[in-house]
Amino acid sequence: MKITKINLVNFRNYSSASIKLGDGMNIFVGDNAQGKTNILEAITFLALTKSHRLGVHPNVIMFNKTKAKIKGVVKKDRIISKLEIDMLENEKKLFVNQTEIKKVADYISNLNVIVFSPDDLEIIKGSPNIRRNLLNIQLSQISKVYLNIYNEYNKLLRTRNEYLKVLFQNSIADSSYLDIITDKLIEKAVFIYQKRKEYIDLINDSIDTYYKDINGNQGLVVEYHPNIEFKSYESEDIRKALKHYYKKNYKKELNYGMTLVGPHRDDFSFLFCEKDLKFFGSQGQQKTAVLAYKLSEIPIFEDVLKTSPVLLLDDIFSELDLKKRNRLLKLIHHGIQSVITTTDLKNINKKYLEDAYIYSVKNGNVERK
Repeated sequence: MKITKINLVNFRNYSSASIKLGDGMNIFVGDNAQGKTNILEAITFLALTKSHRLGVHPNVIMFNKTKAKIKGVVKKDRIISKLEIDMLENEKKLFVNQTEIKKVADYISNLNVIVFSPDDLEIIKGSPNIRRNLLNIQLSQISKVYLNIYNEYNKLLRTRNEYLKVLFQNSIADSSYLDIITDKLIEKAVFIYQKRKEYIDLINDSIDTYYKDINGNQGLVVEYHPNIEFKSYESEDIRKALKHYYKKNYKKELNYGMTLVGPHRDDFSFLFCEKDLKFFGSQGQQKTAVLAYKLSEIPIFEDVLKTSPVLLLDDIFSELDLKKRNRLLKLIHHGIQSVITTTDLKNINKKYLEDAYIYSVKNGNVERK
């Protein structure tokens, strides 16, 4: 899968931009705050309908404008798709080949991306919600079934939480309705647990190899942590465990007015030589571990979807020393389209630049060198 062209109108600091991308490595070079990351953000929006950036104002519409537009041309084998997102202040409209798509679940997967940015250090250091969100984004790109069931789970979860509050306030309310909601929630939860575990297992098939290729040493593994214990990931074992915990925690859930167990409380951790990198890893180890995780997603996409995702690397060179950045470029030099931002091209092996598309970015203007 390749994105061959992207057009921006009133997006962040771009009043108008039209950028043609190469099939291999695309490098956007410029000083900070010139608009390099905004290009990656636009591609992420086009793929996922939302930004990858943490702590940045969510309104992407250019100041003093009322709407913005992102358009892209995506090539997968011989099929060409034209994607478009129109953004108003409180509304997004999605289009594929000029046909409006009403549901996000029907739009996602037209463009598959893997994004690495400096914010991704929070994947290790931050809250479990950040790690769950990472799992959900990637699983949703490779499986519409997962995305639909995850959305259904969240709707049932909200309904269950609301009814727990009703039961707490009204002792004569019918608790059998809660049992019906709970049984439905459990069926969705079983599927989510199993798919997340399968995905983490696939990550572990290659993450240590990528870590060694970049960092030079071995011992990295990702460990999945459901917030309940069950004998195995067989459907019946998960189902029995959930029913046990819901029965055990009934009074506590009434008091809190919320569901206390389930995949919405999951987590996972990065272990290096059996030590949690969140507590025992250097910042360099943490960065490389997250990068290895992101690279490990590539063969999963290729195996499941029979196509490569687009790799988006934001300010990656400042995150790695000279040896590591050239090791990374060696890994991504062939077979996958990448879009990279950097402030300079110093100390990069010239053989990796020979076939690359290199662009200069200054004050929201992009020119190919």
